[in-house]
Amino acid sequence: MSLIEPEGVRGQSTTRRRRTLRLRTLLIWLAVLPTLAMGTQVAVTAQRLLAQSERLRADVAAAEKVGAPLYTLMIDMQAERTLTASLWAGAAGTEEALSMRREATDRAAAEFRRLAAGSDAFFEDVNRRLDSLAVYRQRADARSGGADGTLTYYTGVIDAVIQAYQLDFSHADDAELTKESRTVVSMLSATEMVAREDTLLALAGPSRELNSAGFDQFVGALGAHRYLYDTWVAPYLPPEDRRFYERIVASPDWQTKIRIEKAILSKHTDVASGIKLPAEVAGWRSAHENFSVQLATFNVDRARKMLARGEAKAAELDTEVAWLIGGSGGGLLVVVAVVVFTTRSVLRRLHDLHERTVTVAEETLPDVVARLQRGQSVDVDALPAVRGDRDEVGRINDAFARAVAVSVDGHRQLAAERHGFGLFASGIASRTGNLVSRQLSLTEDLQDTFGHDEALLAQLMRADQLTVGMRRQIENLLILSGGEVPDPHTEPMRVADLLREAAAEVEEFRRIERHALDEISVEPRVISQISHLLAELLDNATRFSPPRSKVVIRAETVAGGLSVEIEDRGPRVTPERYEEMNGRLHQAPPYSVLAQNAHRLGLFVVGHLADQLGATVTLRRSVYGGTAAVVILPGELLAATEAEAPHRPVPEPEPELVLAQASPAASAAAPAPRLPGAPTPEPVPRTAAGLPSRRTTVPAPASGPPVRPALPERVPQTHIAEQLRAPSAPEPAARPDTETPEEVADAWADYEHGTQTVEEELRRDQP
Repeated sequence: MSLIEPEGVRGQSTTRRRRTLRLRTLLIWLAVLPTLAMGTQVAVTAQRLLAQSERLRADVAAAEKVGAPLYTLMIDMQAERTLTASLWAGAAGTEEALSMRREATDRAAAEFRRLAAGSDAFFEDVNRRLDSLAVYRQRADARSGGADGTLTYYTGVIDAVIQAYQLDFSHADDAELTKESRTVVSMLSATEMVAREDTLLALAGPSRELNSAGFDQFVGALGAHRYLYDTWVAPYLPPEDRRFYERIVASPDWQTKIRIEKAILSKHTDVASGIKLPAEVAGWRSAHENFSVQLATFNVDRARKMLARGEAKAAELDTEVAWLIGGSGGGLLVVVAVVVFTTRSVLRRLHDLHERTVTVAEETLPDVVARLQRGQSVDVDALPAVRGDRDEVGRINDAFARAVAVSVDGHRQLAAERHGFGLFASGIASRTGNLVSRQLSLTEDLQDTFGHDEALLAQLMRADQLTVGMRRQIENLLILSGGEVPDPHTEPMRVADLLREAAAEVEEFRRIERHALDEISVEPRVISQISHLLAELLDNATRFSPPRSKVVIRAETVAGGLSVEIEDRGPRVTPERYEEMNGRLHQAPPYSVLAQNAHRLGLFVVGHLADQLGATVTLRRSVYGGTAAVVILPGELLAATEAEAPHRPVPEPEPELVLAQASPAASAAAPAPRLPGAPTPEPVPRTAAGLPSRRTTVPAPASGPPVRPALPERVPQTHIAEQLRAPSAPEPAARPDTETPEEVADAWADYEHGTQTVEEELRRDQP
């Protein structure tokens, strides 16, 4: 794609282009996604911690609400079980103590049922087992069903209570609380094992006899409570609780317990009914009543510390959530601030880079290219420089600077080549111009020598006109190659003379009518350029109009300077074609466009000359159907004309008519009378044969740098006899038309042939 070609798709693409997101959108997403992820993680973590805190608070509230009555129920059930065993053993005075204990158990069960209503399902098993309490009491009172079944019922209720503690107050999501709750449950289980020992010794009664199953249960309870205290309680106690436990273990009652247990294990005897316990068991009751109170106190104190620890842990979780939310919010704000600052910094740098790039692409680089094309120097400081930045934006800027440098170097080389080609073309034009000058001098000499021969003189004038056309084409080459046409004039020239000089440059000059409507002159430094511009337009008008039609050129002053209008009777041209031609007139084309229109260089030459003169040239449709070229010359190119008597402008007579009216002898003998007020013609040097001589004298060049050699300049019509320069004599009365119908038909045939030829050429020139 060309650099000046507008962006777009020439045809339907076979592959669908991927949609490209803007860098601003990508940066925003780069900031939003991590922020959302971080916010989501914070929210999830905070929710999890809050849920854990809620569960801890709920467990603490449930423990404070149900835990104490549940522990009281367990202690009462253990005491009632022991008294029930004593009742089965036939101990004296047991009924009254058992009745009082049952009342205490009923009160504890009622309180538990009231507080546990609507609580967790962990307490449902305890409630379900308590429903059978009355049935087993009746069996115990009636001594039916056996003691083992009744005692097993009580043990099942107590195990359900311990299981409720274990399930309801264990915290798997907090390791410390889980460890503490496990210690408390182990202490309750150990206490239950000691209570079972008490129940089995009470079942032995005064006879101190147990069946084998009862003795096995005693041994199992003994081993279990020692294992629990040594493995799951003592190692996990804090220092203060450990000291309290050590005091219990070192107490006389606990030592009595240990001595009795050892005696039972070592001194029991087998009897026919089972196992006979030693006499030391008599001291168990008093020792148990003392250390059981200490164990209960130890268990309750440990449970309360666990609940306090749970409350503190819940507060810690709330504080952690607060710090998490606050810290995360602050972190998010910092992240957002950093992202916003980074995004704005990157976008600002990219915006500055875009502005610099657009400025270089739309202003600096075109100006540099234009200066290089004009052969002027370039300010290197105005171009982007490679700064060697290490970041991505800096590398992009350096890459663009390198691309601009390569482009400028290419245009500089192209401008140098174009300048060299212009010098080459100018040299060729100068050498060719010298040959043409010699040809014109030779033609002058022939005119001087054979001026008496009218037929030969006409042919010489024809050759002279073709040579003048050759010189104009050479000047076109000089203009298009960047050179300037030297101007030998040193005095201002009247507009009428300027129009005459421009018309003389055209091969069909006899078809041109000149009208200078105002007395104004042109500065001498631009006479040749204006004459050449008008000659090109007149030549174009004569070539693209019917052979026998007239081409009118008129000049008059306007507000902005001098207006010169050239009007022909050529074929109609479309508005689009006028727009295209005016574009060539208003803008100097590059060599590529010149190469594509090598057969139509006249408009380009006019455009170059108009650009040098500061004039405007516009083509439009004439009122006669042909084309009108309007040239507006600025006022600074004009000069005031010396005051003369006012006179009406008279169209210049055609040379053919003057020659037809006067014989060569008469023309050479006496000049025609001058009209009153007519301007005095400037003196013209003459040759030995009496013919006007060409003005080839060129002023000496001013001091300064060498310029291209100037082409010899020809002053048109100076070779014409003086009689032809004077106004024509009044024409005689119109003679009757003596042309035959055949001659009229031939004239119309010539007109149609010329029109068809012009239309054919126009069709070939259209793209």
